[in-house]
Order: sequence, then C-alpha cells, then structure tokens
Amino acid sequence: MRHSSLRTLALSAVFIAGSFSLSVQAHDAEYSQKNLNEQSVLAATWMQASGEFKALSYQAFNLAKMQFDTFSDSYTGSKKIAVVVDADEAVIDNSAYQTWLIDKDFGYSSKTWAKWMDASEAKAMPGAKDFLNYVANNGGEVFYVTNRKIVGLEGTRKNLIELGFPYVDDTHLMLRTSTSNKEPRREIIAEHHDIALFIGDNLNDFSSDFRVETIEESHAAVEKNKDLFGTKFIVLPNPSYGDWEGKVYKGNWGASPAEKSQMRKDVLNTWEPKN
Repeated sequence: MRHSSLRTLALSAVFIAGSFSLSVQAHDAEYSQKNLNEQSVLAATWMQASGEFKALSYQAFNLAKMQFDTFSDSYTGSKKIAVVVDADEAVIDNSAYQTWLIDKDFGYSSKTWAKWMDASEAKAMPGAKDFLNYVANNGGEVFYVTNRKIVGLEGTRKNLIELGFPYVDDTHLMLRTSTSNKEPRREIIAEHHDIALFIGDNLNDFSSDFRVETIEESHAAVEKNKDLFGTKFIVLPNPSYGDWEGKVYKGNWGASPAEKSQMRKDVLNTWEPKN
C-alpha cells in the first residue's frame, strides 16, 4: 500500500511538473514580439509628446556650447579643435522608426533599418543644428562617429545635409565599417585634432571604458568617469534602446520575447508595502 501511494505521489509530481512546463512553454509561445514591442509605447510617447524631452535636448546643447566656448577660449594647442558626435538619438531623432514597430510582430532588423536610413526622414534633435553650426562658425570641426553601417552612407549623408548640419563629407562622416568599437575612429580624429567634447546617447559614444559586459561594470565605469559628464561628455536622453539593453539580457539578444520581458522585470528594484 505504501509503495502504491509513493508511486501515485511520484506520478502526480511528474504530471504537475509536466503541466507546469507545458504552461510555461504555452506562455512563451503566446507572448510575442508584438507584446514586447508594446512595452516601448510609453518611452516613445515621452520622446515625441513631452516638453521634457525637448527641454533635456536643448539643455544638453546649451551646456555643450558653454563647454565648447570654455575649451576654445583657453586653448593654446596647435591642432584644430573638434567636436565628436554620435548620430542616432544624439543629433538626429529616429523615434518614428521605433513607433513604426509598435503593433508589429517583429522587432528591429537590419533590413527595415536600411529602408529607414534610405528614406532620410530622421528629424534633428532639438538644439543640435544650431549648436553644430555654432561650432563650425567658431573655428571648430564636427565629426559624426556613428555605428550606422556603410550601407546607409548615402541616406545618412542626404538626411544630415537636408537638416542643415555642417561638415557632412567623407572625412567627417565616419560610419561603421569593420567594428562597432568607436575607439579606432576617435583615435584617427585625435591625430590631427584636440577634441573639445563628445556628444552621444550611449556610453560607448564616449570612451572604451564603457565597453563592458555587465550592468555592474557599466555603473562602475560611470563612477570612474563621473567628473567628465557635463564637461567632456554630453549625454542625450534615449529610453528606447541602447547597449544597456543587451546588459539587461546578459548578452543574449536571441532570447524569446517572453524571456526578454522577464529579464527586464528582474532588474527592477521594486517597493513592497508593509502590512
């Protein structure tokens, strides 16, 4: 009798475990990329509808102008002065591409991104045009160090020119070729220029110190460079995407939509009320 009961319990446990596994698999199958894309609605709405987004962008470029003037006024070197900027979400706004993905059952892809680049429809970040032209009119050069791949060169060039940005030529427009690491391109610029400041929305736009794999390492790198933010490094707001997201996934960009959703929640610091 005892053995029979144990067998029944064992079979029940197997059944429950199997049912749980099937339930998890069913949930994963039901939670689609469309569901995951829905999580970007609030960030995209903030970028396109809030005054705060515009205010932060203007604030960044006002600060950049002050720092450029400070650098230029005290400069005694013999090289040319340069400002190095990222493109996407630093001087141009691609939120229209992000919002297009909402209600679609697919995510970012190089194929659809290439179409977006070819369309040349990104808007200027508030304050970017005035600041970059101020640099150009006051003895500085502007370099666009972007990880847009070379396939997007013509569309990117057209977009920047139509927006009225300066220095949009083969020397100053530096797209990604063999590596996403921007350090080699920054080093090329530094050979003949002293860089007054860097502008970007991603920590990797500023220094190789930020090419790390974990959230903890990223925070440590920020602490190490904290005195440079607002002086040498000017950060633009981008809550929609970035290298930070890969750190949340621990580098597993191939995770399912359900897994990505859970990993996003797992890193949150959540308050619980006391009874």
